[in-house]
Amino acid sequence: MIQVRVLGIALDAAQQHIVLLKPLLDDGVGGRVLPIWIGAQEATSILIAVEGEQAPRPLSHDLMKTLLDTLDATVDRIEVTRIEEGTFYAEITLTTTSGIRIIDARPSDAVALAVRAEAPLFVAEQVFDEAGIPAEFTEPAEEEEVDKFKQFLDEVDPEDFQG
Repeated sequence: MIQVRVLGIALDAAQQHIVLLKPLLDDGVGGRVLPIWIGAQEATSILIAVEGEQAPRPLSHDLMKTLLDTLDATVDRIEVTRIEEGTFYAEITLTTTSGIRIIDARPSDAVALAVRAEAPLFVAEQVFDEAGIPAEFTEPAEEEEVDKFKQFLDEVDPEDFQG
């Protein structure tokens, strides 16, 4: 497993959101970044947490973190474990009052929870081998997307989050 951090959120040519995961150390991946396609809501949730901001009302991942805290469970780690037919898979490892539990999750949800819980993120080496891209392809997009998100936060109306 390779430990990673959230480099940022980007948009691909089709305007689909991507979370970019970058190794903390080189770890033999040769300066690559792992792009994982995610939904717009998950992208917003991850960016809010990365920026240290808060939505006017708790988002789903905030609720997940609150539920875990209430039940005295902690997020130990997140692992992106494999890719099957273009779909990424992740696991959340929790320590609960009844022991360690490993839960299957979408990578987008797992990453959003990890950022809130300050839990370490890991990616299987095979996943990087299969889907990693050179880091230089992502660097300008990260700064541009952060600026776009900051503008979004400045303009967002709390009523946009009401169900």
